[in-house]
Amino acid sequence: MESCLFCRIAAGEVPSTEVASDELCYSFRDINPQAPVHVLVIPRRHIDHAGALTAGHAPELEAMFLMATRVARAEGIFETGYRLVFNVGEHALNSVPHLHMHLIGGKQLGWPPG
Repeated sequence: MESCLFCRIAAGEVPSTEVASDELCYSFRDINPQAPVHVLVIPRRHIDHAGALTAGHAPELEAMFLMATRVARAEGIFETGYRLVFNVGEHALNSVPHLHMHLIGGKQLGWPPG
């Protein structure tokens, strides 16, 4: 999707601070971090949001979770804990219509989030 911001980021057309990358996923630092570590993990293939996932998206979803684990280890938050979040829809404040996982950590996180 040529107008999708995250598709353009994954393609290298829009600058981002890369954290990790492979053939199925790309991860980069959030421009408005909510914690010391706030990384977005996105599939390279455009998927609108978590509610649009089908069995055919299993490779991308698996890759996203594996990348999140690698990034958590690399960022030094694997042992202390971190949060993985998918936002779906307007009420969840999903502002970019491309599936993305927030990896958040590096401090004691409160509940409820936000």
